[in-house]
Amino acid sequence: MKKKQIMAAMLISMSIGLANAGGFILINQPAASSHNPSTQVYALQCKTLNVTVNIECMMAHTKIEQVFINNSSSRLEGYFYFPVPKGSVISNFSMDVNGVMTEAEMLDADKAREIYEEIVRSMRDPALLEFADQDLFRVRIFPIEPKSTKEIRISYREKVESDNGTYMYRFPMNTKKYASAPLKNAEININIACADDLKNVFSPTHDVLVERPKTKEAKIHYVQSDFLPDTDFKVYYQTGSSILGLSCLSYKTIDDDGFFYLDMHPGLMKEGNILPKDITFVLDVSGSMNGEKMTQARNALSYCVRNLNPNDRFEIIKFSTEAKSLFGKRMPVTDNNKNTALEFIQSLRAIGGTNMDEALNMALREKTESNRPSMILFITDGKPTIGETEERALIKKISNVNQNNKHRIFTLGIGHDLNARLLDLITEEGRGYRTYVGEGEDIESEVSSFFIKVNAPIASDISVRFENASQVSDVFPKQIPDLFSGESITLFGRFMKPGKNNIIIEGTINGSRKTFTLPIELKENKENEFIAPLWASRHVGFLLEQVRLHGETKELKDEIVVLAKQYGIITPYTSYLIIEDERRTVQQDRNPLFLSRSDINELSGNAEYLYDQMRSGEGKDAIESSIDIQTMQKATNMSQAKKSEISTRDGDSNNLSSALSNDIRQMGGRAWYNANGTWVDILSEKQIYNQKYQLKFGSKAYFEFSRKYPEANSFLALGKNLRFIHNHVLIEVVE
Repeated sequence: MKKKQIMAAMLISMSIGLANAGGFILINQPAASSHNPSTQVYALQCKTLNVTVNIECMMAHTKIEQVFINNSSSRLEGYFYFPVPKGSVISNFSMDVNGVMTEAEMLDADKAREIYEEIVRSMRDPALLEFADQDLFRVRIFPIEPKSTKEIRISYREKVESDNGTYMYRFPMNTKKYASAPLKNAEININIACADDLKNVFSPTHDVLVERPKTKEAKIHYVQSDFLPDTDFKVYYQTGSSILGLSCLSYKTIDDDGFFYLDMHPGLMKEGNILPKDITFVLDVSGSMNGEKMTQARNALSYCVRNLNPNDRFEIIKFSTEAKSLFGKRMPVTDNNKNTALEFIQSLRAIGGTNMDEALNMALREKTESNRPSMILFITDGKPTIGETEERALIKKISNVNQNNKHRIFTLGIGHDLNARLLDLITEEGRGYRTYVGEGEDIESEVSSFFIKVNAPIASDISVRFENASQVSDVFPKQIPDLFSGESITLFGRFMKPGKNNIIIEGTINGSRKTFTLPIELKENKENEFIAPLWASRHVGFLLEQVRLHGETKELKDEIVVLAKQYGIITPYTSYLIIEDERRTVQQDRNPLFLSRSDINELSGNAEYLYDQMRSGEGKDAIESSIDIQTMQKATNMSQAKKSEISTRDGDSNNLSSALSNDIRQMGGRAWYNANGTWVDILSEKQIYNQKYQLKFGSKAYFEFSRKYPEANSFLALGKNLRFIHNHVLIEVVE
């Protein structure tokens, strides 16, 4: 691992240290000394960032508070720079520096470019080229006392951009590539108020909390600490009066096919729009559930019963050595039936074996009605020990009873002594989703959280198709889940050519089948590059699920390797496949792109261990693999997609995935790799290019290229040695 550690240190030392989002302070003349008389330009570290945004339909008022810290023992002088967010027209810009209102100089893009290029020349670092085609606010900051902080407050207004009928607010947060230290604390709060009903409100870039106090209002919260921001913060929203909101975003460059992102959301629904449901709670009361687990399970089940909707029907089945139902069939939600159920729950005691076969058979034989969603919540902490215990045979029995997926099955596994593959196969068969509660975690909280999500179904048996189906491909998820109040359904896919299309959505709503035909436009758009890695995450997650649940084939392995390398998706599961692919490359006497020859041998043993562990069906590793892969398949933002990429498992003593990911970036819809100090675009290794063009870093031709092709500046900002494809031309940047 020494090479990786050295390379990571080199990357840090090369950066200019703008560990912040929003604005930054560059120090021009630090105090000279006899030991170091030369001047140096460097950045002051940002400690905290607080952003408050108030959006009224199409106008956004942004307030930023940043605290910078001077850790040196010198009084400093510098300039504060604030790049204007791309595409924004800013008005009423004001600055407050340590409580004093300060006038900032507004520089247009041409003048700003001169400053950026001069900084790049003096610092020998191209990171600021990302902003080279943007306007700039600048203000002189003096004095910056030693061992002190400098607080800056900014306020500005801008018009919110619209894309395909969906509004988008952006705050610049992509600063990882020029950050030498983590941002200590960041908080963003956005309030949206519109004249029309709000439908879709989501962030595809960050894991945010969305609150919907009223139909025309939304509140978005984001909090993070000790992190390196690597993605601009974006929030999308759509207004309208239809029962279903649909946001369509697309991404396409000239060098590749396109990607699209669809978000379907019902908005806030009236109580009358919530479907009455039938639900059966199936609870494991075998001996292993004894103690605190049983107490929490009773409390959780009591919460669910108390919060059933008036038109629901419900049943409770307990199982240990044998299964026993409370009522014998699903019963209406009446006060008498709820009280009977609560008494039954309190009488539950843990003893005996684990007869999953009989319990699931009893639940699945309940009759269903087409206008009522039928759900089964299956809670267990063990493996089957009585009845059918072989996983494939048990799944076949479930499939025979649950024909046409008439029952949705949701599984909740408790602890680590589980057959995770069996529970996941049950969930797959029932078109639900799974949840796992680790040893010592709060069962009551997890069950309650699940129940809140599924308690208010809006639409069931949903299907989605495209009128011009030949133009789209590889749409995920393959099976569309039911839609619940407060939730949304997101789809990712590919398209060949830009153009208009119609999406046809069918589902059971208010007891009857309804069809929505909504127009969409898939466009050549370079702004939504986050769509590509999210699509890849879902695609790889789907393939890994097939391998883990149904067995490995050469075709599946090869496809996983291609996608993982093309989009920089590194998980403990995929790392072994990639390392094996690199080994084959060496055997063919070619230089591997992803790893050095020495790294292949150094990392392979640890990778093989993790690979074998995660293919197993039982135990802690199997559970964590299940969680990772489900996260990949359901990822709706970059934060969720990355959760499964970095391993923190006990068995990963060398932190394999972290080592691999140190030299990876996702940019321009594909992966970039740091190969011996040169950032290499994966397309440059895969595509046939028309011609080759070399640029010397910092030369006249280098900056002319930057001016002529501003869309390439985010690539140039990576470093002084690059190799990438731009408009089918291979560009090489060298020192």
